[in-house]
Amino acid sequence: MKKLLVVLLGVAFLVSFIPKGYCGKVIELNYANFFPPTHVQAKLGEAWIKEVEKRTGGKVKITYFPGGALLKGNQIYDGVLKGVADIGMSCFAYTRGRFPAIEAIDLPMGYTSGKVATCVINEFYKKFRPKELAEVKVLYLHAHGPGLLHSKKPVYKLEDLKGLKIRSTGFSAKVAKALGAVPVAMPQGGTYEALQKGVVDATFSPMEVLKGWKQAEVIKYTIECYSIGYTTGMYVVMNRKKWDSLPDDVKKIFEEVSEEWIAKHGEAWDASDEEGRKFTLSLGNKIIPLSAEESARWAKAVQPVIDEYIALAEKKGLPGKEYVEAIRALIKKCQGR
Repeated sequence: MKKLLVVLLGVAFLVSFIPKGYCGKVIELNYANFFPPTHVQAKLGEAWIKEVEKRTGGKVKITYFPGGALLKGNQIYDGVLKGVADIGMSCFAYTRGRFPAIEAIDLPMGYTSGKVATCVINEFYKKFRPKELAEVKVLYLHAHGPGLLHSKKPVYKLEDLKGLKIRSTGFSAKVAKALGAVPVAMPQGGTYEALQKGVVDATFSPMEVLKGWKQAEVIKYTIECYSIGYTTGMYVVMNRKKWDSLPDDVKKIFEEVSEEWIAKHGEAWDASDEEGRKFTLSLGNKIIPLSAEESARWAKAVQPVIDEYIALAEKKGLPGKEYVEAIRALIKKCQGR
């Protein structure tokens, strides 16, 4: 008996020197992201994966497919539903009309930063739990910094927008029209050439595109129209059946890491916007801040876009007015954090 005890103690001593890891069956998952591998938002997705793998001690292994390698941006949500991807990151706006509640986030509500927009979309989701997202497990959400006007021509007042051809999509196209401009539907990838060739005069986008997409090279002015600053809501979701199959301890880690990553995305969006600002100024471009009076005029001009959303949402049986009021309150709350 004494000899057996010595052997057992010896084995325990040796085991203590073996690196901790999971020796059972590994849970293998894949993750689709439309952001190119070099984009900070793609890098954050990769860092999230590494953190989940680390905290699960090898229980989970996630294969990453950034840059649309597995699914394109507009295919990711359906791809997650069908199990082509277990996890996916993309924009809600890529499937416009499918998310009538969460679409409210993209309205020109006067967002001031990516951190605020990211805080708002997560708080909005937690408050309302839209049924449109019940088919997936929402890990977390994020949203870019305020969409502003970047133009080849100077814009100081509302009248300067008349007839201006503005590249825009979704709600920003409605905003352009409400301001008296001419909206031109176009993906981000075609914007540089369109500005360069004069197909459009301006574009609605966050500051980050000025460096990230090099658009500062083909514009001359950025108009700080924060009173109508919009955002684009983005998701990180998981296939519901796959989520339900995970052990509780793994689910807990997924949720803890996801909660931590919310702030990281907001901060990254703001850092990208700051890089865009520095880049455009380094090229000699001008940033035009709107006066308080002019900002109020722009906000009043786009109010019909918000009113139209409320009316359409309520026709679908959704509390559109409550959504808009909640977002306004959340912007103030998140700014105070």
